[in-house]
Amino acid sequence: MSDTTAPHRRHPQPPTRQPAAPAHRTTTARISVLVTAVLLAALTAVVAGTVRAGDNESDPGRLLAGYAVAWTLFAAAAWAVRKAPARAATVLVLAGAAAVALAALAAPPRTSNDMYRYAWDGRVQAAGVSPYAHPPAAPELAKLRDDWLFPADGSCREWGLTRTDSGLCVRINRPTVPTIYPPVAEGWFFAVHVLSPPHSRHKPVQVGGAVLAFGTTLALLTVGRRRGDPRRAPARAALWGWCPAVPFEAVNNAHIDTLGVLLAVLALGTAGAGARRGALLGAATAVKLLPVLFLPGALSGQRSPARLARVVSALLAAVALAYLPYVIASGPHVLGYLPGYLQEEGYDPGHVRRFALLRLLLPDSAAGVTVIVLLTLTALAVWWRGDPARPWRGALVLTGTALLLVSPSYPWYSLLVVGLVALDGRWEWLTVTVAGTVLYLGGRLLPGFPLQAWAYGMAAVCVALGACLRAAAARRFPERRRGPCRSGT
Repeated sequence: MSDTTAPHRRHPQPPTRQPAAPAHRTTTARISVLVTAVLLAALTAVVAGTVRAGDNESDPGRLLAGYAVAWTLFAAAAWAVRKAPARAATVLVLAGAAAVALAALAAPPRTSNDMYRYAWDGRVQAAGVSPYAHPPAAPELAKLRDDWLFPADGSCREWGLTRTDSGLCVRINRPTVPTIYPPVAEGWFFAVHVLSPPHSRHKPVQVGGAVLAFGTTLALLTVGRRRGDPRRAPARAALWGWCPAVPFEAVNNAHIDTLGVLLAVLALGTAGAGARRGALLGAATAVKLLPVLFLPGALSGQRSPARLARVVSALLAAVALAYLPYVIASGPHVLGYLPGYLQEEGYDPGHVRRFALLRLLLPDSAAGVTVIVLLTLTALAVWWRGDPARPWRGALVLTGTALLLVSPSYPWYSLLVVGLVALDGRWEWLTVTVAGTVLYLGGRLLPGFPLQAWAYGMAAVCVALGACLRAAAARRFPERRRGPCRSGT
């Protein structure tokens, strides 16, 4: 008789095999990888050809056409990579980001000469002089001049050259005023100069921009994995790494805004609502002032006075510490030309002006006050109702809204928006970058046409349409609102 109390013997079961992916899914994934690779190769070729095409003064139409083709290829590649397997998509994102960045190194800057000021500020600091002390044309700095930034021969009519009232030909814009850049940016200029080979001219500054741009792509991929969403992380990182604004503005023109984007991505994506997040945001603000708009998003949903104080105090401390050595060296002149620049940037009357969209509805005297009120209300809404697990979402709403309302003519200002779009996935905000690019390059082609209002008006319509479509999709598929996402803590 068998013992009924004895335990049953369990025979080992053979390991179960995961069901193989259906053949049609495998085929779709392979096609997606192939199509994405072809589109990235075409995008790389277009970027290289566009930066060689000329400058924004001699041939803006050709440049604008190249930009349009690049944006079209980027949109197609960003769509195609969504169907690729996560590992293959990650490889494509990194390879594509590296390829377009290298392509942008094929020529000197074509649409902005800001990088020449960067190179000069680095040289001045290496000589032991504060960049806030003297303008480039000052006789005190004459011993630092060379034939690259201060050409001695020629008619001074090449692109990017300026002649001062004293007859000095210089490649630096605003050569008669001190620098406007905050201290973390100046620290980057100094580091690039120290690490550059002698007589290397503009190339190290561009390479530095490429390093920052690619580093931001890596940071975005890391943040995506930390959020517990590895499938969508590569496709979102591609919205930064492949976006044409990155090779053109962050690499070819080497705008320092890219350093602010990297620091802001690290602040919102890898740090909790505490001192580390505040310090990183403070460092980003000390690169360019615009990242201060991220603060309400960084505080999304936070009610604790102690936590709010930690973030804000760390931000202020980081800015103060960055300025301290320059204050010691320059005293009250540490702001350089920044106050004058902010006053000057009312834009040129009759062509490009601030608050283009509001001026369609309000008198000029009321537009500025209205912008302040609208941004204040948006900031309060972002802080009070924002998602603490997605602080970048509120930062995107506030920063994108600010650019829509102010309507700048400089597309590199919206590199911050591109970085936030790559964190959040709301691609419709990229139209703000497109609007700035069209305005910057197309103004010469359509004199008298209200291009600023049209460009930013279309961007505002796209953003509103995207919000409506997302809201409708959320009501129809409520499970999508609870996708895998973890806080950056």
